[in-house]
Amino acid sequence: MVSTAEQPTPAKRRGRRPGGQDTRAALLEAAREVFAEHGFERATVRAIAGRAGVDAAMVNHWFGGKDALFAQAVLKLPVNPADLIGEVLDGPVEGLGERLARRFLTVWDATEGGSFPALVRSIASHDEAATSLREFLLHHVLDKVAAGISTDRPALRATLCASQIVGMGMARYVAKFEPFSTADIDTLAAAVGPTLQRYLTGDID
Repeated sequence: MVSTAEQPTPAKRRGRRPGGQDTRAALLEAAREVFAEHGFERATVRAIAGRAGVDAAMVNHWFGGKDALFAQAVLKLPVNPADLIGEVLDGPVEGLGERLARRFLTVWDATEGGSFPALVRSIASHDEAATSLREFLLHHVLDKVAAGISTDRPALRATLCASQIVGMGMARYVAKFEPFSTADIDTLAAAVGPTLQRYLTGDID
């Protein structure tokens, strides 16, 4: 009979990390690499998890899915895109444009623009940056906002809104046009909101 002291120590698992904060950090690092290599559409949760050395279920556990992982890994946004869309769509359709402007400004102001300035500066020389910005604004947010309301030509409306939002970000966080860059969020949301509203629900012919 083998004594307890003589029993072999169980071998440690290899190739997988424990489900702690190190797993989250590993997923973020792996996601940045995989998204940069393949883009959002072709990057898979399985590939990201494999690169990080964790089970694919950990992506949902820590981030709730690929969209939220992309937002935090590539765009470094402190918000889940699904939550942002839900907040924008929660209310009368007539106030949709103002809520959209207000929500973007609130998220960006919380991190002084987040990664937006660096992303914009990289667009001219890096296809990945342009892809990241386009995929976030259209795939993650504006296409879904347009789909959430009854309107015609949703794809065109989404891209019109994207032009306004990118311009707003450029003026506030990159070029820092005054007084736009230091105006309070309420003032800007009230001024920009009607333009976004027309793009979303008005006559664009």
